[in-house]
Amino acid sequence: MQRKTLKMKNLLVLSKKKPEKGLLVRIKRTGGRGSDGRITSRHMGGGARKLYRLVDFGETKMNVWGTVIALEYDPNRNAFLMLVEYEDKEKKYLIAPEKIKVGDKVINAEKAEATVGNRMKLKNIPEGAMVYNIELVPGSGGKIVRSAGTCATVLNHEGNYSHIKMPSTEVRKILSECYASIGIVSNSEYRFINWSKAGKSRKKGIRPHVRGSVMNPCDHPHGGGECRSPIGMKYPKTPWGKHALGVKTRNKTKWTSKLIVQRRNKKKK
Repeated sequence: MQRKTLKMKNLLVLSKKKPEKGLLVRIKRTGGRGSDGRITSRHMGGGARKLYRLVDFGETKMNVWGTVIALEYDPNRNAFLMLVEYEDKEKKYLIAPEKIKVGDKVINAEKAEATVGNRMKLKNIPEGAMVYNIELVPGSGGKIVRSAGTCATVLNHEGNYSHIKMPSTEVRKILSECYASIGIVSNSEYRFINWSKAGKSRKKGIRPHVRGSVMNPCDHPHGGGECRSPIGMKYPKTPWGKHALGVKTRNKTKWTSKLIVQRRNKKKK
């Protein structure tokens, strides 16, 4: 009962209107296949038809006040969207934060009041504030902290960088000239949703996932054996024979590695 209540609580705040027609585009689905027609991402295909909403992650309207005229569901992401109409009558979709309401005013400026929905440079955001949709390179638009219920915390400002605590508990330096929005991404109850049956996954475009241990030896390294027999090796492998668990996947030469101040905390088993 509690899960259903949480879900209904979020649905009640959404506006009963059709999506903005001028901000919709149809994107061709790949079914997990690359340009050569081969599957590069497994377990993808089918699903309900949906249109992509053009979201302005960079919030390119500068120094112009906008009014939230609708809060909408987006089938392409787990966060809700807010439809903002600016003073020049232009409309844009933005990621909606928690506690935003229809009729609220928002602005994107170099320096603004630190209220929910406003966007400004990191150097002008007070320490301890919660932010989302953060840029990594000035002017490139928000790249990180965009999923439902997430937020980062501004710890301090040091020189040309701001220290940001990420949702993963990792602390990293980001240029203070980068923009970020104030608040927490909406639909924080998303993680409590129980999809309950396979049909709902199929509607989302997720195809069945088959365990390697029930395959034949020619199809997977874990295959063979009788019933629920062990995989017969020291460590799990992918279908292509590479280590599957406990392997570090981050590129050591990635340029952002030098900006990490503190690694994320390991999860307790």
